[in-house]
Amino acid sequence: MSDLRGVSIGQAAALYDLAPSALRWWESQRVLPAPPRVRGRRVYTETELRRIGLAYLCCVTGAMPLDEASVVTSGSRDGDWQETVRRHARVIEEKIERLQGARAYLLHLAQCPDGDIVNECTELDGELMHHTPRGLVPAQGLVAAARSVTGRTSPPRQRVEKKPSRDEKPAAEGRCAVCSAPFARSARGRRRTYCSRACQQRQYRRNAKGG
Repeated sequence: MSDLRGVSIGQAAALYDLAPSALRWWESQRVLPAPPRVRGRRVYTETELRRIGLAYLCCVTGAMPLDEASVVTSGSRDGDWQETVRRHARVIEEKIERLQGARAYLLHLAQCPDGDIVNECTELDGELMHHTPRGLVPAQGLVAAARSVTGRTSPPRQRVEKKPSRDEKPAAEGRCAVCSAPFARSARGRRRTYCSRACQQRQYRRNAKGG
């Protein structure tokens, strides 16, 4: 099929080190329009190959969700695609900040000199108070704290999550209460408040410090 008009789906996919199934998937998700066909087979011209490259830049290089990548690859002239790219860049920036915070804490944790951190580390109780939901329970011992939580019909952590601190604004539906990043809603289970465990822990730390 390789001629002046274009190349086959296998050749088009190989150009970007992709499987042909990836191009079919992107097509089904509207990231790529259906290419022209010759005798029932897809034919990819220069334009289609450029669009595949753009899809690769969005989905693989830029790690964009398919619905956002489709806005960029659709060829819109009204400027919406630029804002879509900027919005996703902001989401990545927020994720980087959370990952940097996680990395900083892990490096801090690695400084503990004790071989048996559970039984020997004298700082572990303080770490649990400041960096886990245990800090929401005032009881001194862990056994007493666990008993006080399981003995209640409404654990403190549930009440704290529903009451925003002074630095936390009520979250819009489908957005994280800490960083406002969007997340997918689940049709089943408890309604989500945070986009990730990292944001949940960040809010726990704020609440433990008194807001």
